[in-house]
Amino acid sequence: MTWPVLRAILVLPGNVLGVIPALLLWWSGDWRLSRPDEASFWLGLGCLACGLTLMTATIRLFATEGKGTLAPWDPTQRLVVRGVYRNVRNPMISGVLFNLLGEALLLRAPVLAGWFAVFFLVNAFYLPLLEEPGLERRFGDDYRRYKGAVPRWIPRLRPWRGDAVRARAR
Repeated sequence: MTWPVLRAILVLPGNVLGVIPALLLWWSGDWRLSRPDEASFWLGLGCLACGLTLMTATIRLFATEGKGTLAPWDPTQRLVVRGVYRNVRNPMISGVLFNLLGEALLLRAPVLAGWFAVFFLVNAFYLPLLEEPGLERRFGDDYRRYKGAVPRWIPRLRPWRGDAVRARAR
């Protein structure tokens, strides 16, 4: 793993999933060391597994296919439309959301459920208002076709097969 990729992971998901939740728990006094009930435990663990899987796949694709990182200061040089990106446009954000939900369930912390909601709302506005127009400027019609075929949040059941876009994105 290269330093730019590692730095992006530490700064972005590291803060969102580690530093901010720890500060919220400390500030709220909501450290719950009691054991979660069985349903919360397994659901939380499942959320963490899904989240880590999505994040790992996304980071790998950004580095190998996109020739960049998940960070806005070192974005991908190529449009990534392979792997999980064939089913959903924002698997990294989905992965982070799964992890935040998993943390809230495992720690039984309402303040972390609130942080999950805030993070979702920020991204619900940021993605269509800032990120997507930037991607349209950088990748043009290839991104517009991809955006029209692949949903932002709810994954497609069948992977998108945009061969023309994929060939040009290389």
